[in-house]
Amino acid sequence: MDTSSDQLKSGDFTEAEEPFRLFTAWMEEARRSEPNDPNAMALATVDADGLPDVRMVLLKEATEAGFVFYTNVESAKGVELTQNPKAALVFHWKSLRRQVRARGPVTRVTDAEADEYFASRPRDSRIGAWASQQSRPLESRFAFEKAIASYTAKYAIGGVPRPPYWIGYRIAPVQIEFWHDRPFRLHDRVRFTRTADGWVRTRLYP
Repeated sequence: MDTSSDQLKSGDFTEAEEPFRLFTAWMEEARRSEPNDPNAMALATVDADGLPDVRMVLLKEATEAGFVFYTNVESAKGVELTQNPKAALVFHWKSLRRQVRARGPVTRVTDAEADEYFASRPRDSRIGAWASQQSRPLESRFAFEKAIASYTAKYAIGGVPRPPYWIGYRIAPVQIEFWHDRPFRLHDRVRFTRTADGWVRTRLYP
């Protein structure tokens, strides 16, 4: 069966043999069609009581090893992932009328990977990572701006190192589902499930 990049991009994806090549093709299209942040994804975790929590984060890497994003380990999602290192994600590209869902266990990226990505961020973003006590109470905007000014002065000369609490997480999916809108809600859905022998593809009713 032909699963060339042109076919995958055109939306005729239901015979694709593995998910990551298909995801890459769809992401390439989204980068051209979405007005902003095509790599935005909803990330779902659960707290210590099992109550779900969800927020938008930015995908920074997608390989066969998994989907990578970065955050403060002391944030709400960081705490939840420490307690229960499993997560689910959703990409929704309205311009393409497509959606990708995935879920699986979560591990931290290496310090070397986190250092490399942190160094690639704009300087102001690196300063912000030091100044923000993410997810914790903030007494006023002025207090935040004061912290930004303090760290800007501290790192006025030379580079801005990565805070020890600023890390990356990799979701290694055990399932990935692709959804494509069709008229009258007769959508196409394909789910890939990881097994010991590779990926198993299953078409689903809409």
